[in-house]
Amino acid sequence: MEGMQAYGAGKAGGAFDPVTFFQQPQTILRIVSWLFSIVIFGCIANEGYINRPNEVQEYCIFNQNQNACNYGVFMGSMAFLCCVAFLALDVYFPQISSVKDRKKAVMADIGVSAFWSFMWFVGFCFLANQWQATDQNEDPLRERGDAARAAITFAFFSIFTWAGQAFLGFQRYKLGSDSALFSQEYTDPSQDAVAGSGPYTSFGSDDLESGGGGSGQAVDSVFDGTTGYQRQDY
Repeated sequence: MEGMQAYGAGKAGGAFDPVTFFQQPQTILRIVSWLFSIVIFGCIANEGYINRPNEVQEYCIFNQNQNACNYGVFMGSMAFLCCVAFLALDVYFPQISSVKDRKKAVMADIGVSAFWSFMWFVGFCFLANQWQATDQNEDPLRERGDAARAAITFAFFSIFTWAGQAFLGFQRYKLGSDSALFSQEYTDPSQDAVAGSGPYTSFGSDDLESGGGGSGQAVDSVFDGTTGYQRQDY
């Protein structure tokens, strides 16, 4: 039924097809964003801190700015959780039969994806600026430089993966809102058929039921004495 395909979803209640699911562009972008968040979180959490030879306390590799490392770790972990949550929503989405609930899910996808795209843009600028201001002499062996550059690079890539998710979500929203089947006035044709069915009126019932009227006289005139039939009066 075409009406069950609101906002880009397949038929509600249909069987889950893993091959088709993982081939969808939106699913691919979510998985890629999920991997990028793991890389950013892992690089900063494991390799983003250094300490001087004569000190025990560790400093953030990004210009010794603890906020930069905290921002990267927090963003990476939260983006990881958001990707998992929306992947689960994508799996459950075809089972949502309510068009209003599907609309809310698509709008949430657009808003969250656009938010993360902006936040990764801020994170990329922040980390790149702090790395540019970092004194490279603090890490003479350059053993933390690759991790810092990897975090900055994948933060930059994450801007586009999340923006792509927002764009695909907007396409799904536009597909659902532009269709006349999903307007507020749409009703199930089967319900219209039931509602429109009224009491059956037989053809010519008024003439047959009229007492002593013209129809009764017409019947009597047919069976008159001219045809040999004698009408009997009771």
